[in-house]
Amino acid sequence: MRRRDFLLTPLLLPALAMARDAVRYAAASRATRLAFPRDHGAHPEFRTEWWYVTGALDLPERDMGFQLTFFRSRPGRAETLDSPIAASQILFAHAAVTRPGAGLLHAERAARANLGAGFSATDCDVHIGAWRMQRSGAGPQQSLHLAVHDAAFAFELLLQPTQALLLQGDGGWSQKGPRPALASHYVSWPQLQVSGSLTLDGRRQAATGRAWFDHEWSSEVLGPGSVGWDWIGINLSDGGALMAFRIRDSTGASVYAHAALRAADGRLTQFGAHDVSFTPLGRWTSPRNGASYPVRMEIRCGPHTIRTAPVHDDQEIATRRPLPISYWEGLVIIEGTLSGRGYLELTGYANSMNL
Repeated sequence: MRRRDFLLTPLLLPALAMARDAVRYAAASRATRLAFPRDHGAHPEFRTEWWYVTGALDLPERDMGFQLTFFRSRPGRAETLDSPIAASQILFAHAAVTRPGAGLLHAERAARANLGAGFSATDCDVHIGAWRMQRSGAGPQQSLHLAVHDAAFAFELLLQPTQALLLQGDGGWSQKGPRPALASHYVSWPQLQVSGSLTLDGRRQAATGRAWFDHEWSSEVLGPGSVGWDWIGINLSDGGALMAFRIRDSTGASVYAHAALRAADGRLTQFGAHDVSFTPLGRWTSPRNGASYPVRMEIRCGPHTIRTAPVHDDQEIATRRPLPISYWEGLVIIEGTLSGRGYLELTGYANSMNL
């Protein structure tokens, strides 16, 4: 050992000890009882969190889709730095608009908390620059406001609830694998009435439709051997709502699955792993990375069987911030024993998801 290294070693020992200590993330617990509006807000003690809105528009064009997702990530670094701009909480966002027959436009943003971005821990209020998702009001007067401004497109949308929150799983505790530790807290808000404006090609137009809101937070979702998931959230034509997902391994086999069907009258039926299946019927291959996505899918939930038909095959989102990742996220029309419009999300086909 050189003398300089020897002299520096005592100074480095505290830092080395801290580096060896694993970051302690909170765990999703079945005993947790969610409370609102508090739990619409951020949960920074967890590793990963996202607020996710998808919608199908009737104006300015029938079956036009939009998506806005804010992600919060606690990477486990810089947690001991006494600085408000330490990179201990990272925010990034993806937004997209799908035009039937014309394809998908998407944009992204990323920043660290308190340096161009921020979130509230008491209600849904998250932003990166001028991009924002914010809840306000109470009871039937509450609403979500979305704002996205990009060179390719922009939208300012107001989402108003027509029904109650849907707490997924057991009161908002949603198991994601055979071990109870593989779980998240998961809240959905289907059948949101959409109004506002959408700007494309420099032209601002009125926008109306229906949307779906998801808020999910966790520290452990994918277990060893799992590479991604297939998920769908559907606003049914009769006013009901269906959510279904499966976790996949590298062979394409299901590791875990679950579904929840809420009828228009509010009755909730949940389906366990053995009652849910996803069967590919037709694939689309990405010209960007060669990933093969099963965009036409048959999904079985207990007595119900539905099929997905994308409004456009290429609804792949390929992002660079904060890391390169590609996944398919698109508006689909639903036919079968249930009908409606929803968003299908397919991850882990271009590369394994690493949350």
